[in-house]
Amino acid sequence: MLTIGKLGAKAGVKVPTIRYYEQIGLLPEAERSAGNQRLYGTKALDRLAFIRHARDLGFTLEAIRDLLSLSDNPEQSCAAADAIARAQLVEVESRLARLTALKAELERMVVQCAGGKIADCRVIEVLGNHSLCATDHRHPETEETP
Repeated sequence: MLTIGKLGAKAGVKVPTIRYYEQIGLLPEAERSAGNQRLYGTKALDRLAFIRHARDLGFTLEAIRDLLSLSDNPEQSCAAADAIARAQLVEVESRLARLTALKAELERMVVQCAGGKIADCRVIEVLGNHSLCATDHRHPETEETP
């Protein structure tokens, strides 16, 4: 059995994050020692490592919840897991496209900057007026509605 600190160290996850995952139901509530200290077994370590890896790949907590639910029923088809992974791939591709547009816009701003006074600075001018951008690099979740 592992204490919460040792579990976190083995999985590369901070203690508050482990507590949060317990609170939202991604990790089952830990057993307790006689001194009321949380104790975790190998199943908890494996589950936490799964969550950590999925987070590293950018999966949302809701997608991870669904994937964990699927992994708890190993005899079913993996079509649902595949669909979740495909949706994540689409999101990553979208992010890459936005980052590529963002990179191009930043390069354009820097090249156009004359290095003179702020009053003539192209970087400040473009940041103050999105219509001067060559591409639409906004993140869909941060767009303001007119």
